[in-house]
Amino acid sequence: MDSDGNLDARGAHADRVPPAAPPARPLVPPRPSRAPGTPPVPKQAPRSASTVVGWLDAARPAARPGIWRLGYRPPEQEVREKIAPVTVAGMLAPLVLAIVVWSFWRRGVVPYQFVFLRMFTPDDWWWGGTVAAPKIFEDRVLEAPGRDALVVHDGIFFVVLVVAVALLGSWRAVVGRYMGRKPQPARALIALALALVALALVFPDAFPGVGWSPVPVVAPLLSLTVLITGSYELMASPLFTDALYAVVTGLVVWPFARLGDWWPYAREWLARRAASAEPNAPMPDRPRSQWPDLRDAGQHEAAELLTAEVAGGRMNDVDCTRVEHAFALARRGAGLDAFRDTVLRQGGEAWTHPSGARDLPRRAARHDLLASQVRIGRWAAAERAPQSYGDAEAALDPGVLGTSLLAVGPSGSGKTRTLVEPVTEALALQALTGRCAVVAVSAAGSPLGADDSFDVIVRIGDPSSVHDLDPYAESDDPDEAAAILAEALVGDLETVGAQGATTALAQVLGPYRTVHGRFPALPELRELLEGGEEALTALREALAASGNGVMVRELDARMRQTGAPGDAGRILADRLGLLSRPVFADFFGGGGSSRSFSLRALAHHPLRVRIDLPDRGHEEAGRLITRLVLAQFTSVVRESRRAHFACLVLDDATGTVTAQSVRRIQGLRGQNAGVLLALRTVADVPEGLHGPLYGAVGCRMAFCGVTTWDGSRFAQAWGTEWVETTEVAKHTVFADQPMTRAFHALRKLMTGKAVTTDAVTLRQVERERWSASELAHAVPPGHAVVSLTTVDGEHAPPLLVDLWG
Repeated sequence: MDSDGNLDARGAHADRVPPAAPPARPLVPPRPSRAPGTPPVPKQAPRSASTVVGWLDAARPAARPGIWRLGYRPPEQEVREKIAPVTVAGMLAPLVLAIVVWSFWRRGVVPYQFVFLRMFTPDDWWWGGTVAAPKIFEDRVLEAPGRDALVVHDGIFFVVLVVAVALLGSWRAVVGRYMGRKPQPARALIALALALVALALVFPDAFPGVGWSPVPVVAPLLSLTVLITGSYELMASPLFTDALYAVVTGLVVWPFARLGDWWPYAREWLARRAASAEPNAPMPDRPRSQWPDLRDAGQHEAAELLTAEVAGGRMNDVDCTRVEHAFALARRGAGLDAFRDTVLRQGGEAWTHPSGARDLPRRAARHDLLASQVRIGRWAAAERAPQSYGDAEAALDPGVLGTSLLAVGPSGSGKTRTLVEPVTEALALQALTGRCAVVAVSAAGSPLGADDSFDVIVRIGDPSSVHDLDPYAESDDPDEAAAILAEALVGDLETVGAQGATTALAQVLGPYRTVHGRFPALPELRELLEGGEEALTALREALAASGNGVMVRELDARMRQTGAPGDAGRILADRLGLLSRPVFADFFGGGGSSRSFSLRALAHHPLRVRIDLPDRGHEEAGRLITRLVLAQFTSVVRESRRAHFACLVLDDATGTVTAQSVRRIQGLRGQNAGVLLALRTVADVPEGLHGPLYGAVGCRMAFCGVTTWDGSRFAQAWGTEWVETTEVAKHTVFADQPMTRAFHALRKLMTGKAVTTDAVTLRQVERERWSASELAHAVPPGHAVVSLTTVDGEHAPPLLVDLWG
């Protein structure tokens, strides 16, 4: 994609249109011209400017796969359990007990000497009181030996009480829960207030008006210093006392600093101040509607213009996402100058899709284009669901579709309405932003989406169809074209080998292209495979005249095998007869007026393609066409490194899955591509491919109403898990004493039940995540069980989702 976004995707041969010379700073950005032949679409989405601004600035936290991120809040922030009364009691009981013990200690009820001074106190002082209340004998106050040391013990006892309150009570849990709910800077301010209260208790003299005595923290440290050094001069030193006060203050304030996260908050605040002081520095915490990424990259003019476009209601969500995607590509490719020039010239209309569309004519689902998500329902709260999925909305994005998705459900279960149509609509919207290419194959008689939502519509068998499908995917290699066509024609047959069919086709396609410069139309190819003498002879004479001996040998080998036992040519010709009916005469290169379209264009442009299968009476031909589209898609997506995601949506994949397609689907997750397969039952897939198919796809979806046979496949794919079970067994109580037996007999006579006791057993057992019976009978209508896996390997367990929620 160039800087102007001028791409032509009107057919199979999508070429770049050279941009016109830019005018000298136009006052009004020019609108890109609409490609001829495409239907008109609305240029603006029906969204006000305030809606777009709110959508841009909304929070999108990282979440598990399948969770709708727009407005999502993690469970620990959304739902908080109330503090139980038992927890509050566990917080207050140790505190009350500590206050009572400390009061008894200070009043002399608890004998101090029994704890600390028994080794050097006389007998008449055994109950002589404490330091705070010494015992008086005969109007004399007797000083206890080591009175100064008792102050140290007083402080030690206080510290022991504080530690006991903190450890034995639930103070840490309650304070942590309360403070954890407070954002900064409120959390830091509350911690500062608590620190001031603690300092007022330790240093009451520093707070005027406080009338209480200091808690024993500083005085015990001073007394301990005297006992250790034996000198009062050190205590009288201002340097020593000031240093001691500073240490005590730090020890008191440090827990509150940790509780209030002072240091991280200070570093963040200083970083914001430093960033704001720098010249031309971006403003911190700028909302997304003001394009902060562009400002950080130095694109201030473009950011100001886009901000005005959004505020004026001239940009919708598709425009914003498209410009962000173009900026990401420009930053990777060092094309910021071209990005700025394009934005200044075209504003919000820059890089518009080649069709000229800036939105779909209507939307039936909720989309978040910044997260590339589409909402499909709500995760049902269940016992086995993780907490993060409780009551969260369910969504899909290219990250999970890149591992391919298999959906199984009977007719009427809602596969098309609740899954296929929303996903197709989301991919079509993302194609307008330049991040996706989508091919939707509709079931017979039920097209997916409106015609205005697609760039290319191929109606097989409809004379009014504008486009035709190239059966060879615009390939130049006869072997590649033969492999694609053989997969479509006989890939579902076990009697014909894929290699033999590919060789038979290559032996015809190569010589024909050498002579005519193109591949044959399907009727001509059928005649060659049937072994028509006139057609083969004319082709061989033309090859001999050109002197191409290699192709002559290829054709001679084909002529020798014609009619031999085990020849794949006859079966290939019979299958081609399904596409050689009069209704398909102008299709598949038959020379009609429609333009041939190739899926190879998906590798270059974010196209929106819809292929409508023929209506009633051509079911087998429809399956063959679906296999052809799947074979072409899995082949062309491997050819080039695309910047956009490519996805194939099959509304009815009956008879489509083959051994070759399963192997190719498994390799799509590393090629930025994926496939959505919808089946009515797993029986539509050959039994030998059930296991490989479930292993090839990363996302599996079982709708309500599946049979137990289909459910068993899902149960095997999802495996088992270890769970804790509780078993309660009732045992009859047999009494030995006559009186007890009499009471038991009376109780049994009155209640009619024998006296029993419960025996509870807890065990770890391994059980299926979802059993076949649960999938068949326990999934309510409008629900499905979904398991998701991203291309990065992150996965979500199989959970129940309410598709109508």
